Amino acid sequence: MVSSAERRPVAPEDLFKLAIVQDARLSPDGRSVVYALAAFDDQGEKEHAALWLLTLDSGETRQLTAGRGRDSSPVWSPDGGRIAFRSNRDGKAQLYVIPVDGGEARAVTNMEQGVGGEPIWSPDGSRLAFTAANAEPPDLSKPYRITRRIIRFDALGYLDGAVQSVYMVDVAGGEPTRLTDDGRHYALQGWSPDGAQILALAMMHPASNIGYFAQLCTISTAGEIRDLCVEWGAATAAAWSADGSQIIFYGSAFDRPAGAKSDLWLVDRAGGMPHCRSADLFYHPGAGLQDDSAVQHPLRLLPSSDGTHVYAQVQAGGSVQIYRVALSGREECTPLIAGDRSCFPLDLVGDRLLFAVSTLANPLDLYLADLSNGDERRLTQVNAAVTDTWALGAVEHLQFNGSDGAPVEGWLMRPPGGDGPYPTILYIHGGPHSGFGHIFSFDFQLLAGAGYGVLFINQRGSTGYGEPFASAIIGDWGNLDYHDLMAGVDTAIERGLADPERLGVCGLSGGGNLSCWIIGQTRRFKAAVPENPVTNWVSFYGVSDIGPWFAVRELGGLPHEIPDIYRRCSPITYAHTCTTPTLLIQGEADYRCPAEQAEQFYAVLRANGCVAEMLRLPGGSHAASIVGDPAIRRVHNEALLEWMHRYVRGE
Repeated sequence: MVSSAERRPVAPEDLFKLAIVQDARLSPDGRSVVYALAAFDDQGEKEHAALWLLTLDSGETRQLTAGRGRDSSPVWSPDGGRIAFRSNRDGKAQLYVIPVDGGEARAVTNMEQGVGGEPIWSPDGSRLAFTAANAEPPDLSKPYRITRRIIRFDALGYLDGAVQSVYMVDVAGGEPTRLTDDGRHYALQGWSPDGAQILALAMMHPASNIGYFAQLCTISTAGEIRDLCVEWGAATAAAWSADGSQIIFYGSAFDRPAGAKSDLWLVDRAGGMPHCRSADLFYHPGAGLQDDSAVQHPLRLLPSSDGTHVYAQVQAGGSVQIYRVALSGREECTPLIAGDRSCFPLDLVGDRLLFAVSTLANPLDLYLADLSNGDERRLTQVNAAVTDTWALGAVEHLQFNGSDGAPVEGWLMRPPGGDGPYPTILYIHGGPHSGFGHIFSFDFQLLAGAGYGVLFINQRGSTGYGEPFASAIIGDWGNLDYHDLMAGVDTAIERGLADPERLGVCGLSGGGNLSCWIIGQTRRFKAAVPENPVTNWVSFYGVSDIGPWFAVRELGGLPHEIPDIYRRCSPITYAHTCTTPTLLIQGEADYRCPAEQAEQFYAVLRANGCVAEMLRLPGGSHAASIVGDPAIRRVHNEALLEWMHRYVRGE
């Protein structure tokens, strides 16, 4: 252990010393865990991932794969003797199978465009289902024709060459069988217990403007597709019931307003109207909090083997908890694993529940809960050698009222040394229907380590506080959410935490939107760093991959129907009044909030004499500063610090 005197503030280079648990699964006998661990090379220039095996009784770990590339999505065979996984060790990602007791991994696929998503085993262990793109992306240097309504999607690219079809392959060898060919993008959820059908989510229909919403469906091994809950709504994750007669899923009906909570539903495997099992739950099933640790594990539902309950992820304010939800009889939603942390269910075998935990001070580790007695134990401490050297400041919980008296929650992370009031950065989450809270953010630790107080707030529009709270901004972006944030700043100042003369503001996506909005409404901030913002709702409607439905749901109508609302809610409308020195950070391959959004705002700032610069991230998608190449993550962090030092602290 490092003594308190030897601890030091978090520094930019610490990001590249962290390892991140990406996914984990219990063996069928519940005695071992396989997990993927992503880490950077010694120079922090390249990220790789390897598979590790943990024996629960002894606590021993051993590295299962060399991690020459990115080995990910490990899944045990039904007999527990093999593990299937994805790897790009030899180029584009393919499926591999490796014996657990030793031996080399063997490639099972050789798909021209590579394999995407997590593989799933057939119940008899003879086959694997997977998804893969089946066409070359268009050559953007030559003329090409598009017929889809949604042309491209963030982090996927041009959809004609990116959508994933479903395939099936014999593990022993042979050519894969293609099961879908309808132009939709599939994400696999599980194989039915009887081996007859594969459960999947289908999205990006070529004729739909709402490509983001997933249709629940089953696919037979002969390639017959049955869409479930047609015309009802969208799902985000699903699982078979223990006997395979029903499907359990997180989802929401289409007629619900933006920000409405998803719920936990049951539907017969043949289809029909779903039945809600969490209607009376105040909190948000299937939701999480925003982090910046590049954690990549699927959202999961874990049904009990006796078919009575399912274990689900629920966002409750600034935490993520695991609930036990009854599948029949009286509605019953009981929190089992809670606390000031974020807990993510990963796997269930008997009474052993495997889950991951993230806190404000630690990216992610694996835990095991014994459901028979409630005991839990920590299985990994993958970053202890790094985080034990950090000097961390205390986190102050803030509770205050918005302009209309509604209660609002926030936190201020103190820098590790000195007394307040501190130069303070208001860091705003995106979504907007998401939240901050007890989950790791390297940016927060980086800013605190550099001497700033970091203020983060779950303003109106955030999830985890009930539907009215999350839906209050519809047609009124920039009103209650803005006043909630300013009330949080005022509270931090009143408590002697924030220095009113040294304030900065930043945020990604919806946080970028509010950063741009704020500097058009007030001059109290000395610096702003909006990242990939929405600045003009009218053009966003036409250029964003989600514009034709997201703008309509959030603002309450089409641009030609409510032009005054589109104009009033757009930060570009007020950009000419801005005087706050502003650094815009923009991914050049961001299809969610395309570069023209930042470019418009930048042009108006510069034309009206405001100090402004723009940092471009070549090839960067919407979340490139979180999951992009190490070079992008490094330059983002350096630029954020440098801008705040220059204009908040005057250095």
